[in-house]
Amino acid sequence: MFSAVATHLLLFFITVNLIPTTPIGEDRSLHTLDGGVRVGLGKSRKRVIPVPHTNAPEPDPITEAYDYCNTPNRSEQAWEGHSLVDYKLLSVQVMIRHGDRYPLYFIPKTKRPAIDCTLSPSRNPSHPQLSSFISHMGLGGQGHWESPLSSVPRLPSHSNCEMGELTQTGVVQHLRNGQLLRQAYKRHKLLPSDWSARQVWVETTGKSRTLQSGLALLYGFLPDFDWTKLSVHHQWSTLFCSSACDCPARNRFLEDEQRRQYRLRVANSELEKTYTDMARTLGLPTRQLRAANPIDSLLCHLCHGLSFPCVPAGDNGSGGCLTPAQFAVIRRQQLEDEVDRRRVGLYHKYALLAMYPYLNRTAAKMERVAKGNEAGRRPRAGGEEVFTLSSAHDVTMAPLLSALGLEEARFPRFAARVVFELWKSPLATHGQQKKGRGKGERWKVADGELFIRVLYNGQDVTFHTTFCRSHDRHGAQPLCPLSNFLSFVRRDMFRVLNATSYQEACYKRPG
Repeated sequence: MFSAVATHLLLFFITVNLIPTTPIGEDRSLHTLDGGVRVGLGKSRKRVIPVPHTNAPEPDPITEAYDYCNTPNRSEQAWEGHSLVDYKLLSVQVMIRHGDRYPLYFIPKTKRPAIDCTLSPSRNPSHPQLSSFISHMGLGGQGHWESPLSSVPRLPSHSNCEMGELTQTGVVQHLRNGQLLRQAYKRHKLLPSDWSARQVWVETTGKSRTLQSGLALLYGFLPDFDWTKLSVHHQWSTLFCSSACDCPARNRFLEDEQRRQYRLRVANSELEKTYTDMARTLGLPTRQLRAANPIDSLLCHLCHGLSFPCVPAGDNGSGGCLTPAQFAVIRRQQLEDEVDRRRVGLYHKYALLAMYPYLNRTAAKMERVAKGNEAGRRPRAGGEEVFTLSSAHDVTMAPLLSALGLEEARFPRFAARVVFELWKSPLATHGQQKKGRGKGERWKVADGELFIRVLYNGQDVTFHTTFCRSHDRHGAQPLCPLSNFLSFVRRDMFRVLNATSYQEACYKRPG
């Protein structure tokens, strides 16, 4: 059985396409799915489903990398909060990837990227709420912090960024995300101005970049950021698996996926020549350059408009600058790897087991909210948990996308978001019959049917998910029934693994 350290190391190999060793819980990937459409703020009876750009031709690797940067210099467009007439929004659960960060590795013999990680409203990119956000974070001692989060800084603060530190760009990205979601859900009155502690759940890994990203989004989103009502919960695993993290089969699938990726990488002669040329320029052994993860640092240069690293000429003939063309070769191979990964399917099996605990908790929360909204039920003191924020890494969100069946979605960009919305239809018309509930669907709704929407970076991808791909979106009920999602999480997702439950899938003997 793999240890937790081994599991994260293997996951790291997959996300970066390189072979360094890393601490637990770090994220390294470069992939992205960008785009979106404008949210309709008026109610409409017409069903509008934007089509994600998942089948478009592969972009130029450099252009695609700029999309991954997600620089906040354009207006955001989104479909969060869009509904049919008279439908009621019951709850929203959001998973985000942290915002722009400083590299986790440095290229030997080159200068570190010159980036200031202190926050200044007068420096670009900025945000109208940045100044008040900085001031408000100083009151964080009034909040309730689950150990060890109380010792994690609430703001990035180094004039010379430290490894993996959130940048001002990353803070602004999530202030904008929060503001966007606030506008999307304001008309639905998801959270009142006097929201209660019970209505908001916040969880994050122990990294400063995830904690700070989550706080930035919350500050932009909450109608009143009251520290005394806020509790921040700690997730020790980047898979957000809580007490259900032990799963030997998950680790085996990850190891098999790493082998597949390694075979594909070593067979690429153009990639090998590129690494050799880069190492010669820097005066390094090729193996040392690979271990230094050059793509992580080069991506930071690209996102922040910095020239690629150069070194002076040496006695051994080395010297010169790394080039965008070399970066493009590495990036292009990673895009090719994504295609092969989908074809083979090992990562998808890993993802199903990796994200079952999170998806099961998501389903359980929706059920609780649904019960609380049954006709005739007395409202719970303090309200229901209607907004959940999980601040995570790309190694959390990437398997989530795969587990949901969104295989065409590339690895998450900085400040990416996945949103689960729970909706209730208006009162059923006279004579309308309810469909039977399957096993595990313990709730009953007397005053309307329940539906789920899934959005990725503002795009409605519900009908691209495994559990709703075959639903007739043009029928009498053009939304995805919540029962589809519950059946998927409780039963259907294990069919790919030839099992009927999480425990069976995790401990079933190979072969």
